[in-house]
Amino acid sequence: MIEKEKTISYKGEDKIRIDLYLTKEEIYPSRSQIRNLITQGKIKVNNNTVKPSYLLKNGDKINLYSPEEKELKIKAEAIPIDIIYEDEYLIVVNKPAGMIVHPAGKICSGTLVNALLHHCKDSLSGIGGIIRPGIVHRLDKNTSGVMVVAKNNLTHLDLSQQIKNRQITKKYIALVHGNIKDDSGIIDAPIGRNIKNRKKMAVTEGNSREAVTKFKLLKKFLNHTLLEADIRTGRTHQIRVHLSFIGHPIVGDKIYGYRKQELTINRQALHSHILGFIHPFTKKYMEFCAPLPNDIEELISSLEEIKNNY
Repeated sequence: MIEKEKTISYKGEDKIRIDLYLTKEEIYPSRSQIRNLITQGKIKVNNNTVKPSYLLKNGDKINLYSPEEKELKIKAEAIPIDIIYEDEYLIVVNKPAGMIVHPAGKICSGTLVNALLHHCKDSLSGIGGIIRPGIVHRLDKNTSGVMVVAKNNLTHLDLSQQIKNRQITKKYIALVHGNIKDDSGIIDAPIGRNIKNRKKMAVTEGNSREAVTKFKLLKKFLNHTLLEADIRTGRTHQIRVHLSFIGHPIVGDKIYGYRKQELTINRQALHSHILGFIHPFTKKYMEFCAPLPNDIEELISSLEEIKNNY
């Protein structure tokens, strides 16, 4: 939970709207909540009331206030968790598609956090507050795969620093539309909010952050390609936005891809396959793998059969 009147310093060089900055920093669950708190005077700059459109300047002091207590009562729920690895410092899980990582907006149950609270009890980092205990990084609701969760603050801080320093290995498997000619490539394009639809991200030069995605081909089918995507920057929807940007959107992605889908899958065919990091206490490099889920495996099998019968 964010303590009342906590202050953070803005050290960015470029001017950015305060509501966008706090959204990117994931200090509060949603941009709408941030805008409401700013309007209510519960988020200030240099102890002065501002508008959500206020442009932050280097050195500004942002005064943060707690959300309403009723919004922060998150219950533990006996939801099964696919645990890949666990010790006293951290837990590595295989998140299923369809599960939201942490409560947000009106959704306060059925999330990974609800499940973790039941499994780990009080053994979760408190840095993310009551809404995001232990959550160091996230996966989209309809992206499956491996994630690491911190059980204490030191672990959380260490893993967060590794992410910031781009020391963590993150490899995804994606099935995309079309045939990519090159065996490998790098997509280096900044990502920010879509100016026409604030719920979407886009490749843009304005109010954006650096984003780099490396990819290599795993398999080619008649009209689809299976890729491994390696990211060092963790921007919202990064792989989905980047692959759509180069004209090869992910199969099943109705936000950044095609409205009408040739293949049957109830979500984007994107899976967090490998996660590697230096253990915060043993200082040994560890790497974990989450196998492809059945729905993506079935898609691949059907495409191979079509290719073989062509």
